[in-house]
Amino acid sequence: MASPRTPVSPPELPEKNFQYRQVQYWDQRYKDAADSGPYEWFGDFASFRALLEPELCPEDRILVLGCGNSALSYELFLGGFPNVTSVDYSPVVVAAMQVRYAHVPSLRWETMDVRALDFPSGSFDVVLEKGTLDAMLAGEPDPWNVSSEGVHTVDQVLSEVSRLLVPGGRFISMTSAGPHFRIRHYAQSRYDWSLRHTTYSSGFHFHFYIMHKGRTLSVPQLALGAQILSSPSPPASPCFLQDSDNEDFLSAIQL
Repeated sequence: MASPRTPVSPPELPEKNFQYRQVQYWDQRYKDAADSGPYEWFGDFASFRALLEPELCPEDRILVLGCGNSALSYELFLGGFPNVTSVDYSPVVVAAMQVRYAHVPSLRWETMDVRALDFPSGSFDVVLEKGTLDAMLAGEPDPWNVSSEGVHTVDQVLSEVSRLLVPGGRFISMTSAGPHFRIRHYAQSRYDWSLRHTTYSSGFHFHFYIMHKGRTLSVPQLALGAQILSSPSPPASPCFLQDSDNEDFLSAIQL
C-alpha cells in the first residue's frame, strides 16, 4: 500500500548556501515539513528510472546516502529492489521516515554521517546519492577551485563509499554538477572504480554518474582527477539561491 502524500509546500530557504551543510538547518526544516509529502532533489524516480534500473539486481543490497524525506527508497522497493538501507544525519527526518514506511519492514532507516558510516566493509552492492554531495559543497565560493575543506569532505564520503562496496559494486551519483566539475572528485585511482557519465532531464538538465568497483579509470579521467588540488581559476560564476517551489538552486552550483 502506497503511503499517503500531502502536497509539498515550498520549503524555508536558508539565508546562506553554506547552511545546507548544517544539520541544525535540516532538523528544523524537517520539523517544519512534518506533515508534508516527499521532497525530491533533481527529479523523482520516474525521471531517471530508465538509467538506474539496468544497474540494479533484485537481490542487491542498496544504500541510499542523505535520504532526506525523498521517496526514492520506497520507489526502489516498489520497483522490485526490497533490500534498501537509507541514512541521513538528521535524526528528525530518520524518525519521520521510520514512521512513514513502518509498513515496509525491509526498508531500514539509520541516523549516520555519510563521512563515517557505521557499516562493515563490503556491506553493499550499490550505493546511491542524489544531491547529498551538492549540499555538502554548497557555499563554496569558486566552483573552479574547491577549497581544501571541500575536497577533503568529498574524499571522506567517496572513501567510505569505496570501502562499503563489494567488488563489482556500483556507486551512482545524481547531481547538478557537470563533468568538468564533478569528475575531478570521482576520478581518483584510490577509489578503485571506473566512471561513466550520462544525463537526464526533469525540467532541468541533471547528471548521472556510474562508478563500477574493480574497474579502471581512463587516462583522460585520471588527468582530470589530478587537477583537483591544482585547477585553473577562471572567473567564477556567482551562485544564487532560486526561491522557487522546486528549490532547484543547486542546478546553479556546479561543484
